[in-house]
Amino acid sequence: MKIALDAMGGDFAPKATIEGAVMAAKEFPELQLSLVGKEKQISYLLNEYAHFDNLHIFPAEEVIEMGEHPTKALQQKQKSSIAVGYHLLKEAKVEAFCGAGNTGAMLVGALFSIKAIEGVMRPPIVSHVPQLSGKTSLILDVGANTDCKPEVLYQFAQLGKIYAESVLGIQNPRIALMNVGEEETKGNLQAQATYPLLKNDTSLNFIGNIEGRDLFFDKADVIVCDGFVGNVILKMAESIYDIARHQSIQDNFLNQLNYEAIGGSPILGLNANVVIGHGISSPLAIKNMLVIAKKMVESQIHIKIKNSFLSVNQ
Repeated sequence: MKIALDAMGGDFAPKATIEGAVMAAKEFPELQLSLVGKEKQISYLLNEYAHFDNLHIFPAEEVIEMGEHPTKALQQKQKSSIAVGYHLLKEAKVEAFCGAGNTGAMLVGALFSIKAIEGVMRPPIVSHVPQLSGKTSLILDVGANTDCKPEVLYQFAQLGKIYAESVLGIQNPRIALMNVGEEETKGNLQAQATYPLLKNDTSLNFIGNIEGRDLFFDKADVIVCDGFVGNVILKMAESIYDIARHQSIQDNFLNQLNYEAIGGSPILGLNANVVIGHGISSPLAIKNMLVIAKKMVESQIHIKIKNSFLSVNQ
């Protein structure tokens, strides 16, 4: 299994990304990891660790910084680690690409290189949500699409179902629409128009609306919302962990809200596997991001999504 990692992406790169890659290489010797970035810096940092045959360097001498305009940066820096990483993915030299750098550039690079699967209107970013029951749920979108038509939210439910079944192993996942009330007529025009689309699709195990207070109480396996709402929820959840740490509170569930435990967020609906990490990713977060990519490759999630949408189009 071959996975590429943007070694220059993230606030603490390349030191944190290299350390995270070494952790993954040690734990999963079957992984062949391509570290994309400045060769001299990567080689120097790798010298601090024991040699791993499954770690390889793929040179890319430019870096897209966090504050750069995504589209302009990709056009002007075609030898950047993000651009080179997507080239490897497009040419099928790797099976997944991970990066914790410029989120906009990661999104734009995906849409312009490997592109969305035919029929997928707007690929969403999905995040894992720990449950008090010990299970894991999904929420999508969490930032890629801040304004969505009801038809797009309906597709998010379809994509989330496939991911929950294929990657998390949840049979017949419960799908819910995030709303301001449980009643069918609640919410804004977007939510009111999305509800019947989900309700009328008998292939979806749609359980109705849930509210923000239901997020961690195992009410649903797939939670659907637009990227504006999803990103606010995600950042709020992260802040709960930050508050607990600030108050010196140790709790196993709250610790799961730490971005490090989740690692990264996959983009669903693309022709290949892509995972975006948090800009402040630590080595542990980088390792866990690579673990998510590994699970996506093993489950062949992008192929299952493609086959699903192909059958619908036909």
